[in-house]
Amino acid sequence: MNAATPPDRSVAAPSLHHPQVRPHTRDLPLRVGTRGSPLALLQTRLFLHLLTTFCPVLRGLDVFEEHAIRTTGDAVQDRRLADIGGKGLFAKEIHEALADGRIDFAVHSLKDLETELPPGIVLACTLQREDARDALILGPDCDHPDPSDPFACLPDGAVVGTASVRRQAQLLHARPDLRVAMIRGNVQTRLGKVAAGDCSASLLALAGLRRLGLEDRASVVLDPDAMVPAAGQGIIGITTRADDVELHELLAAIEDPEAKAVSTAERAMLAELDGSCRTPIGGHARLLPGGLLHLTGLVARADGSFLLKRSLHGGAQDAARLGAELGASLRVDSPRDIFA
Repeated sequence: MNAATPPDRSVAAPSLHHPQVRPHTRDLPLRVGTRGSPLALLQTRLFLHLLTTFCPVLRGLDVFEEHAIRTTGDAVQDRRLADIGGKGLFAKEIHEALADGRIDFAVHSLKDLETELPPGIVLACTLQREDARDALILGPDCDHPDPSDPFACLPDGAVVGTASVRRQAQLLHARPDLRVAMIRGNVQTRLGKVAAGDCSASLLALAGLRRLGLEDRASVVLDPDAMVPAAGQGIIGITTRADDVELHELLAAIEDPEAKAVSTAERAMLAELDGSCRTPIGGHARLLPGGLLHLTGLVARADGSFLLKRSLHGGAQDAARLGAELGASLRVDSPRDIFA
């Protein structure tokens, strides 16, 4: 073979949209893109395990190839995302690899995925939600936490490490005496900074802790009414090229209906608010008995001096409309400068 000629990756393979073997030809291996953090890699393997569980014929075959992609959001650790272009920087390079055909699909933490994706790329699938709540991580100088008043355990003027303006706003609204220090990095890095005494406490998504087997590091799990989670928190989202019909069929078959409903509502609310990464916004939906969907949304100032929280409910089939309606309501009654 001429060295300049790429190898032919087209091989006879089982159909990817049905558990049974059917004649088909597809380029293999399928290339999956992800960030390179321990949590991102674990979430990717959870997704691939789900695929092979649904489609047993894929088991034991060299079907998937992981591509860890270093994003700008991962590379720049000394500044807030808002200062370097927003949370889309956790996906920019992954989108480019997908659009260029270097990967076939990509795995994301849905809360890090912007609501408006680049042309030709779609959110094809959402997986079953892990616990959406935030967890408070306490250092040795904090009192024993009281779940009914979780922030009371923090000493007066304590430093809390977080890069999330959503968490910062809600924390300062409850405890204006606290100070917030910007810390970024993966879960292990942030846990290490609390243990080392760099800050008295931090806040992390419980979903990430649970997936990494670190749930015991959560000093107290925060009720969504005390700390409204980020839209999409705890959900893994899969993106593909819009024209890849075969992968769409496969991914549609493993999508979790509840995750789709709640994420649709939360992301529709976020899109209606059209906030920047500087805007503290929270969104949390849950399904109730009888097919009802309950959605809570929050908008605040980063310093906690303004906080507006509202809820509404309706049929799960109207998730997008409910999200847009709540977002519009929050926007009209919030100061305009919040969204600048």
